[in-house]
Amino acid sequence: MTESSMQEKKWLDWLIRLQSLAQAGLAYGKDKYDIERFEEIRDLSVQMMTDLSDLPGQKVKHLFADETGYQTPKIDTRAAIFKDDKILLVQEANGDWALPGGWCDVDQSVRENTIKEVKEEAGLDVVLDKVIAIQDRDKHNQPPYAYKICKIFSLCHATGGTFTNNLETIASDYFELDKLPRLAQTKTNEEQVQMCFLAYKSNNWKTLVD
Repeated sequence: MTESSMQEKKWLDWLIRLQSLAQAGLAYGKDKYDIERFEEIRDLSVQMMTDLSDLPGQKVKHLFADETGYQTPKIDTRAAIFKDDKILLVQEANGDWALPGGWCDVDQSVRENTIKEVKEEAGLDVVLDKVIAIQDRDKHNQPPYAYKICKIFSLCHATGGTFTNNLETIASDYFELDKLPRLAQTKTNEEQVQMCFLAYKSNNWKTLVD
């Protein structure tokens, strides 16, 4: 990581902390003047993040400061499915490939969401066998985001189904580890795919937790 990237990451961490403190104050504060101060602090954190990220202010506010209640990480579920020692990847509209998965819906458990995302993106019916890893996204994927994400990778096996056209992906296929296509690095990188291969080949895999 370059010196400028390290400096940007440091500022990003400070702003995330500042925003989370402001949000906690809004959630638990009672005095109306304190509420006004916390709202101003949160607005300032959005302005600073907008300047740092070069994203439109409304986009930053939506991603960074639209939640209510105590600030908690978002959950992203990813499924590792194998056939003939190859791993299943789905292709997004921009041509990049990733493990099937996405945000965990508020009415879904991790298992339910993993199964649902595979069905929607790859057309397969799967059974979740075990959790491979629980990762802090910012420790593995670039660029860093303005909010915390817990990525949960699960080893699954398919019981049926076929790929069908959908709103999120344009293709699905199985790949060997040394013949991976261009990956959507913000969601799935080579390190994460290799980890899934190791879990698939292991008889006594222990869940990795950041």
